[in-house]
Parts: sequence; C-alpha cells; structure tokens
Amino acid sequence: MDFNLTEQELMIRTRAREFARKSVEPRAAEIDRTNEWPSDLVAEMAKSGLFGLQLPPEYHGSGAGYKCYALAIEQISQSSMTVAAIIAINALSEEAIYRYGSEEQKQTFLTPLARGEHTAMFAFTEAATGIDPKLITTRASPEDNCYILKGEKTFASLAPGARVAVIFAKDETENVSAFIVDPSSKGFVIAKCWEMMGLRGSGTCQLSLQDIAVPQKNLLGEKGKGYDILLLSINVGQLGICAEAVGTAQAALEMSLDYARNRPVRGKSMLQLPIIQSYIGEMASRIEAARWLTYKVAAMKDEGRNIRKDVAMAKLIASQTAVDVTGMAMQIHGSYGYTKDFPIERLYRDAKVTQIYEVVSEIQRIIVAASLMS
Repeated sequence: MDFNLTEQELMIRTRAREFARKSVEPRAAEIDRTNEWPSDLVAEMAKSGLFGLQLPPEYHGSGAGYKCYALAIEQISQSSMTVAAIIAINALSEEAIYRYGSEEQKQTFLTPLARGEHTAMFAFTEAATGIDPKLITTRASPEDNCYILKGEKTFASLAPGARVAVIFAKDETENVSAFIVDPSSKGFVIAKCWEMMGLRGSGTCQLSLQDIAVPQKNLLGEKGKGYDILLLSINVGQLGICAEAVGTAQAALEMSLDYARNRPVRGKSMLQLPIIQSYIGEMASRIEAARWLTYKVAAMKDEGRNIRKDVAMAKLIASQTAVDVTGMAMQIHGSYGYTKDFPIERLYRDAKVTQIYEVVSEIQRIIVAASLMS
C-alpha cells in the first residue's frame, strides 16, 4: 500500500483545512451554543468545492474519490464536527442516488447535491427500529401513479436545509423500498428538532409523513431492495464518521499540547510532567492508528471493493479513539476543561456520538465477528 498522499489529495486536505480555520473555527462555539443550522457555511463549503468530492464529474462531482472525502471531513472536524458531518450525512443520499438511481434521478437530484446547492435527509430510523427492517412501520401504498407514504421517522439530520429526502418504507410486498421525496410536499412535516448533547446544529429532527403522494418514478432502485440501498449508503456515512472521530481526536491532542505547554506547574511547564507525557504519547499513537485504518477503508472504496467489514472495524476503533482521547484531554485540562470557556468540553460531548449514530459500536463488533464466521 502506498502511504503517500497524491498531489490532489494534499491540495484538497489543505483547502479543507483553510476553510475550517478561516470560516468554521470562529463559528464553532456559537453553532454549538445556539444549536442553529449553519446555512451560510453550507454555501461557503459549496464555493470551496467540498461537496461531491467522491462523485464523478458527469454529475458535477470533483471525481477526487473517497479518500479525499475522508480527508476533507477530518480537517473540518478539527474545527467543528457538526460542520464536517454535513458532508458525511449528505453523502448517504448521494451514494444511494448515485449507485441505485435512474439517469433521470441522478440528473434531477444528485447534481444539485454534488454542487452543494442544498442538503438531503436520509430517513430510515424509527422509534423502535434501530436498523432492523422488520420493525419499520412507515408504509408506502401504491395509488394510481403514486405511492402514498405514511409514518414517522426520527433522527433525520440536515432537515432545515434539505430539498431532497431519501425515505425508507414498507411497500405492498412487505419489503422495504426507498423513495426520493420532496420535503416541500403536502403532508411532509418536520415535527421536532432534537436538543442533543453533542453534534449540535446538525438539524436532527423527527419527521411526520402524513399521506405524502410520491410519484412512482421516484422509487429508488428496485422495489423491495431498500435495505440493500441502506447498507451500501451507510458504509459511506460510516467512513465519514471515522474521519470525524479522527479529526476530533486530533483537535483534542493539539489543544492538550498547547494547554500543557503553557500551563506552569511548580515553576515548569506541565508538559514536562511524566504523567502528561504518558497521556500525550497514548493519544498520538491511538489517533495515528485510527487515521490509517480510516484511510485504508477509503482506499478500498476507491478501488470498488466491499468495505462493510472493514468500515465496521474502522468505525469501532476510530470512535473509541475519539471518546478515549477527548477523555484524556479533559483530564489534562482539569477543571478548566470542564468549563465552556475551553472548547475541549464541546469535543468531549461531540466524540460520544461517533459510537452511536449510523450503527452503534456493539453492532459493529457483531458485523466483524459475522464476517469471520462465514
């Protein structure tokens, strides 16, 4: 494996880092405090070419690949996981439409997403489902030239800026199908936006689907194959979460180094204390391992390989790394880190979600084990 980044990858990493430091970092605390959707930053990301990195040029993507997608998310996460997650969550719908959509669907729905003109919701989860398709209760009933969708969805992110929604529902065959839905449709109600511990400002909401008429041509892929679409799309979202975890952990390490270097303890820098050096060495080593596992999965995806097992491994390790490293950083910062005057408490809260959303760590372990047992 070539561990060197290409010129294009280095360029995109630099572009993402500059965008993050100039436009995101000054806003990160405000986004977290207010829990408000940063629509202006979506537009700025689009101008910087940070959407559609993994999509081909014929759909207005950059054709840079999944490694560049991960690199951009990693850099932006060092300033704000919320802003970086906009790219990763949007990629769920992008992947679904790109891999399973008709040419008309790609031109109509995928191209604007790749250009960053708006965002997309991806709604499978319900109150009792997790990722179990057997428990889904949202229905899609055929009627004339439409499907009528009725049900409830929860934890649908990017809702405030979405102009496209990929919705999963049981069709008349009792199998799950996927549908491309216009959120401005009659009966499409954003019922509640969650106040979450971390990842605040991501526009994560509950949806109420009240007899929405969806044209039959908006069926995504084959009827009854919605779960296949879900699994493939989630793998790309999980790759993005790996990069979010790595970026957040890296930010925690850098903050800890800066704090310890400038904090005097008995006449010398805290960084000279062996216990602090032990923390720093542990943090840096774990981050590097998680980073290269993430890059490996991205490279596999660029090669067209199945990444289900490998991205489960990467997400398991990267998310645990983010939680552990931000915890160590909190210990280094002490009582100051526990205040909102220092950004480490935001990183500490954000890190936890990487173990939860788009499949919890417990299920990742089962996926890895199942792949070894088959």
